[in-house]
Amino acid sequence: MLETTLLAARDRKRLGEIAAVAVRYGIADLLGRLGLSGLLAARRGRSGTAEVQDLSQPERLRLAIEALGPTFVKLGQILSTRADLLSPEWITELEKLQSDVAPAPWADIRAQVEEDLGEPPEEIFASFDTEALAAGSIAQVHRARLKSGEDVVVKIRRAGLRPLVEADLRLLSHAAGLVEKQWPDFARYRPREILHHLGVAMSEELDLAMEGRNCETVAENLAGMPDIRIPRIYTEWTSERLLVQEFIDGIAPADREKMQAAGLDGRALAERGATAFLHMALVDGVFHADPHPGNLRALPGSRVAFIDFGMVGRIGSRRREQLITLVGAIVNGRAEGVSSLLMDWSGSTDIELTRLETACDAFVARHGSPPLRLGEAVSDFMALARDHDLALPSDLALLFKALITADGVMRTLDPDFDAIRVAAPVVRHELSRRYAPDALAGKGKTLAFDLAGLASDLPSLLRLLTLRLRQGRIAADIELKGFDRIGGDIRWAATRIAVAVVTAAFALGLAPRLLDFGPQLFGTPVTAWIGLAVITIGLAWLVVPRRR
Repeated sequence: MLETTLLAARDRKRLGEIAAVAVRYGIADLLGRLGLSGLLAARRGRSGTAEVQDLSQPERLRLAIEALGPTFVKLGQILSTRADLLSPEWITELEKLQSDVAPAPWADIRAQVEEDLGEPPEEIFASFDTEALAAGSIAQVHRARLKSGEDVVVKIRRAGLRPLVEADLRLLSHAAGLVEKQWPDFARYRPREILHHLGVAMSEELDLAMEGRNCETVAENLAGMPDIRIPRIYTEWTSERLLVQEFIDGIAPADREKMQAAGLDGRALAERGATAFLHMALVDGVFHADPHPGNLRALPGSRVAFIDFGMVGRIGSRRREQLITLVGAIVNGRAEGVSSLLMDWSGSTDIELTRLETACDAFVARHGSPPLRLGEAVSDFMALARDHDLALPSDLALLFKALITADGVMRTLDPDFDAIRVAAPVVRHELSRRYAPDALAGKGKTLAFDLAGLASDLPSLLRLLTLRLRQGRIAADIELKGFDRIGGDIRWAATRIAVAVVTAAFALGLAPRLLDFGPQLFGTPVTAWIGLAVITIGLAWLVVPRRR
């Protein structure tokens, strides 16, 4: 209560604005559900204006979000990726969220641009179009030409955004905490985790220099793909509020007439674009999170350009391994692999296992045969999670939404697009790299060091456990005579046991991958199992300590 009072005093003006919008669009009851009904005390009268009373609740929420500005729009966009949490009518409406607003006049932003450049724009640009090419709630974009002759786009952040965003994030984070405390049933949706991702996303979107670095990272990662083009960033003129990048003139994938007139190959464009995207997600772990048609360009020679890296997602190495396992389970019809990952990702222990396994059987039967329609498979997978009250990790939701968007674009370019045809080489390469002898040796050495540390700590841990048992309600009379004398034997035995457990876990973890992709890597299922045995024995030999 005290924290809420202090927060309300600090951000009173913004709270008043939020309350006014909530009343205007008839969603004031949402504030009550969040434990913030006191904010509406001074806002009496009929909830919802005449213009919105006939609209559905999802429509009214979407309009309210747009009225509340960039932080809430970004939250709505994040929620639109959560088909595992929200029903289709809410997702459909949130997908309509628009951040387009009238651009600020050039006269109002010229001084800020000059401050960020460090000199008048005329000293850097040979020409500058003062009419904005596009504008959103975060920034607006202008065409320009450098004095050296290169065509560029200049992205300019709107003034005064950071204090507003910081206030919104404080209020939303506090509301998320209240939801988890007051409604335990909602805790499985991980509202604070969602708000954490919102904070990271807003921080990156406000920092245009970060957008530039993300673009450069992707360009470096895809440098070996000559058919993929990423805009060059002019770092010497880029800062937190200003981004100068190469202008890439190409054809939007949705413009079929221009594509045909230019003689571009839709199938080649789809395969190259999908290969690049899957490489970003499954290999590099840094991917373009908004690959809609407006952020892709078809270039001469059927090359593909990715532009606008304002929204970038990141996937850790373990998560990428899990995604590869998921693809393999779908392709090979292994329903148990799908259900295991769902349970692992959700962290839920209250699951009707038989019902889930039956649903997973139906899922792999529907999507296990080629061609794999990736967008449909991902949508069904998220619906499967929602139907069984299993919330997926937030980082996966952003990737899944991007996969659905990218699949739609690729299918526009090539109606017969098969995701497996494109994904298989990427997956095979990644598996062969991860389980190559050098990679396994490195993992084995790391494991050996960890186990050695565990063994050396074991006597202390046992002493601490004994002490805690004696102090607890359960009486424990454990006599460890001659502990120091046998400490070395215990450490050696404990290490052997730990190694055995970890080696077995490694073998069990690797087995599904070899079942899924072993024939592609080793030729036949038999040699796949032989490969698993050799790898496991080699790891055990490497890490098992020798008794002196």
